[in-house]
Amino acid sequence: MSAARKRVAVVGVGTMGSQAAWRLAARGAEVVAYDRFAPGHDRSAAGGETRIFRSAHFEDSRYVPLLKQADTLWERLQRETGRELRRLTGCLLMGSTEHQQMATVLESIAEHGLDHEVLDAEAMAKRFPQYRLEDGDAAVLDRRAGFIRPELTVQTAARRAEQLGARIERYTPVREITPAGGGVEVRTDAGSERFDAVVVTVGPWVNDLLPDLPWEVDIRRLISAWYVPTTDSWFGEERPAFIRTTPTHCYGLPSPDGVSVKLGLSRALHEPAGDPNALDRTVRPEELDIFTEQIHRHLPDLHPDPTRLAVYMEGYTESSRPLIGPLPGADNVVLLAGFSGHGFKLSPAFGDIAADLALDGTSSQPIDFVSTLGRTTA
Repeated sequence: MSAARKRVAVVGVGTMGSQAAWRLAARGAEVVAYDRFAPGHDRSAAGGETRIFRSAHFEDSRYVPLLKQADTLWERLQRETGRELRRLTGCLLMGSTEHQQMATVLESIAEHGLDHEVLDAEAMAKRFPQYRLEDGDAAVLDRRAGFIRPELTVQTAARRAEQLGARIERYTPVREITPAGGGVEVRTDAGSERFDAVVVTVGPWVNDLLPDLPWEVDIRRLISAWYVPTTDSWFGEERPAFIRTTPTHCYGLPSPDGVSVKLGLSRALHEPAGDPNALDRTVRPEELDIFTEQIHRHLPDLHPDPTRLAVYMEGYTESSRPLIGPLPGADNVVLLAGFSGHGFKLSPAFGDIAADLALDGTSSQPIDFVSTLGRTTA
């Protein structure tokens, strides 16, 4: 069956599902996408006003070719829609030179010839006085980096998919996905529809929808906090995002409106989310202590009392590598799950890969290290 005649369902129209629907519709597939809410909602992992895009990668240099593909597709989606979804402002990568992640990021920069600048303490003090470096720290400016607008991106990709012929069923939770007779049935409260293939991109609901998944996806509750600067340094001519690897892994982005700075933390500091349908959105005062410590130690220009808080969810695997590929025994059910905090910047590439797998059963993109095929653990 040709790609143009394939009927494909996308279950979950969030970070990955909106991109998968766009890429499938762009190839002429008949696309029906389902979401328990609506594209751009704030109940999962796509909220928070901004996300970081970067070319260099701390965890594994094998992501860099995928980041380059994502970079190309970010530009394409912006051209097709006329919306500014991403702005390249750079990203500062900071941490101890003895930390493995700083070594990995420098290796990935060298291996792939990425546009960057290594800054010494004097250059940092002159250009970025809002950051406090420690003895033994390195600082690298990834120039092909910046921020993404997540809510706008999800809505824009979904709308582009609809313009290309996709149908989105809003406020329609999928209850069951069942391979049947060479196809797949998708059941909702309104009934069942049959498809040639299904792409599952349900984020923190993956364990609910697929309770027999052979890999563990640990759903965690994350906090974003916004702080107002006490000086003008954060909103000068250069406004890069930042990631600090040590001693506490954290990240931040100056807000596009020039008022505040968003801070976030890494996986080890997140609590289990519990039932994704009953996420606790109340931030307790003691949960802010780690943010306050980071401000006092490394970001002294930020007022220590936040002006805004947000809670969302992410799925993590044991290896911190996502699960991308067919479910065991069901080649026409394509899973994208467990992005472990690495997903949004790569989402157009992963959406394109999902389209490859749903339509052709394979992808030319280098995904062996994240593929579900032959994978015994997450």
